[in-house]
Amino acid sequence: MTTSKTRPLCSLTFGTQGRTYDENLAVLLSLIAETPENAIVLAPEVCLTNFDYDSFDAAADFAAIAGPELEKASRGRTLILTMIVRKEEGVFNVARVYHDGALLHEQAKAKLFSIGEEEQWFTAGGTEAIVPFDVEGIRIGILVCFELRFTALWEQLRGAEIICIPAQWGRLRAAHYDILGQALAVANECYVLQSDTANSDTTGQSGIITPFGECVRNGADALLVQPFEPGEVKKMRRYLDTGIR
Repeated sequence: MTTSKTRPLCSLTFGTQGRTYDENLAVLLSLIAETPENAIVLAPEVCLTNFDYDSFDAAADFAAIAGPELEKASRGRTLILTMIVRKEEGVFNVARVYHDGALLHEQAKAKLFSIGEEEQWFTAGGTEAIVPFDVEGIRIGILVCFELRFTALWEQLRGAEIICIPAQWGRLRAAHYDILGQALAVANECYVLQSDTANSDTTGQSGIITPFGECVRNGADALLVQPFEPGEVKKMRRYLDTGIR
């Protein structure tokens, strides 16, 4: 059921190259502090460590250091990002959702990007975990970067009111990032948030796209804010009924 609650949507974009993990965490925490109360905040994929294969063990260890800080930062907000996490089964790129001071949801990236050597370093999560989850009556879904290209996963997220795309998306394929994000919003009649790093080889773009496919991009700003209007989701699904509930 669609909620009637309006909340700010915030998508972050910042450069993560050439900084220590602690410096990236400090930048992220500073940007989160600028977001409005009760916001849903999306940060780029592995924005704390990048894909630091040269220091992969240290990158995996940093999740335990950053976690408590992110829990604190999420008080009064919802924060979504991905982190490199070591588990018994292997090392995963895990999307984590922190809400009001606690870890609410997590899912491991299921579709690894072979061009970026991810399959050599990460264990893939299961696609069955890519389903909508509830945050205070709002149905939210997550696709991590390369997963955006798999339309079968769009089907698994039908019914979500907001779909978040944390990414490190290659600059050479920036048009695909734009087109696929808008297509997902229109196909699933929902809001889509996109957040990419502003590195030398990535798009440096955030985007917030409405169920009608209208898109606002961040330009040069690190913080993009737009309202989530649940009535827009409800209206789109009522007047162009494709069976999404």
